[in-house]
Amino acid sequence: MTVTAPTPHILVLDDDQRLRELLQRFLTEQGFRVSTLPDAHDLSKRLERDPPHLMVLDWMMPHEDGLAVCKRLRRSGDRTPIIMLTAKGEDDERIDGLDAGADDYLAKPFNPRELVARIQAVLRRAADVSPGAPIPTDQPITFGDCVVNCATRVLTRGGVAQDLTTSEFAMLRVFVTHPHEPLTRERLSMLARGKEHEVFDRAIDVQVSRLRKLVEPDASKPRYIQTVWGRGYVFVPD
Repeated sequence: MTVTAPTPHILVLDDDQRLRELLQRFLTEQGFRVSTLPDAHDLSKRLERDPPHLMVLDWMMPHEDGLAVCKRLRRSGDRTPIIMLTAKGEDDERIDGLDAGADDYLAKPFNPRELVARIQAVLRRAADVSPGAPIPTDQPITFGDCVVNCATRVLTRGGVAQDLTTSEFAMLRVFVTHPHEPLTRERLSMLARGKEHEVFDRAIDVQVSRLRKLVEPDASKPRYIQTVWGRGYVFVPD
């Protein structure tokens, strides 16, 4: 018997009705199932009733902006992948979005085909298919009091499971499967995110900073994810 994978469900939150309608039509034509909301007022009910595989979340929305929504979801333990839409391509907005737990970002105006490419890339990461990365071992990888299980996509520290976004786990997996190998930001981005993404150094640095807070005894003095000055980063297990 052939098992058919479910059609990916994309939830778009944007207060611009014309953009919502355009994205619903275009993404549906690309084979996705699409739902839309004009704001986050009914988001909790929608997530409970019909959870999406991925959310496209506009930064500028009335009542509760996209950044606040992203932070609230991550604090509650919701790991649904999020692509944040920003009104401008300002670096600070991108950084704030990633720091809040977004998996990716896209500046308006944008080509809908680029949004599709980013959705597909994030969904691949969520399905544990990281472009360019080696096939992860089924054996858990241990360093310090951390255990990374690439097969189940779980990081535990001191026996307690840690919350990671899809993008954060993709980057952590690259590190633990490339021990002692200095990785430039470009190579780290390619292995974790895919070649369709531009390299944005500060975005890489923000996610590394978030990982350090999760795995390092002292994030201000990293012992496992070390900086290679002028190049990038290197993972040094015990």
